Amino acid sequence: MTNRYDTGMKTRREVLGDAHVDRAEANKSTFDVPFQSMITEGAWGTLWSDDTISRRERSMLTLALLAACGNFEEIPMHIHASRNTGASPEDILQAFMHVAVYAGVPKANHAIKLAKQTFAELGVEV
Repeated sequence: MTNRYDTGMKTRREVLGDAHVDRAEANKSTFDVPFQSMITEGAWGTLWSDDTISRRERSMLTLALLAACGNFEEIPMHIHASRNTGASPEDILQAFMHVAVYAGVPKANHAIKLAKQTFAELGVEV
């Protein structure tokens, strides 16, 4: 493995948590190993490991982009990760409010619904 892979795996575990990463690793197959390596090196070893902006800010950007692009299936995972990045429920709501203005109210509305469900599962009162 490359240094970027090792850095990415460390960052991935810090952000998403060991349990999530362990499940993802256990579900890898020979078919998707190249993809898993690419996201570990690229997304986690390069982007998320860069300290130009904080992980809190990265969480907010990621959640806003997921909602704006309609990639709702990953929103709960990144809401879970916000516990490790410092993005508060209020931060996340502000990110989704930006989505409403710049990408559409229905997308923001659905993202907020998912956030509320996920916070409830986590026992976080919003």
